[in-house]
Amino acid sequence: MKDRATGTVKAHVVENVSSEIVYPLLISAIEKDSIVVTDEYRVYNKLSNHFSHGRVVHSAKEYVNGIFHTNGIENFWSHLKRGVDGIYHWVSREHLQAYVNEYALRYNTRTFTTSSRFDYVLSNMTCRLTYKELVK
Repeated sequence: MKDRATGTVKAHVVENVSSEIVYPLLISAIEKDSIVVTDEYRVYNKLSNHFSHGRVVHSAKEYVNGIFHTNGIENFWSHLKRGVDGIYHWVSREHLQAYVNEYALRYNTRTFTTSSRFDYVLSNMTCRLTYKELVK
């Protein structure tokens, strides 16, 4: 999910994309007065009960609906998929959230210079992570 106000992405690995799992995550992550823009996936059907909800119907070859589009979040997912396929070639379920976090950080700092991104990462480190802890 992309936060338009801040331009940030919050992404979580889930067991499956059923309404029972995804919908509560969406409700808890979206701020009260948000305008939510989605594609036509059925999990999003009830979002209009809680938020202003714009929809883009890709199955009808619609990619923009007035002012609504999903290009930003689709950009994030395409970078993540290309990273997994093209750089790592495969990731385990065990470490998938770490890869998702990496690409969320990349996306959320996309406007930073390389040195600013480096400084940002260093300033958010709270402890030393050993290789042994990383791979356990």
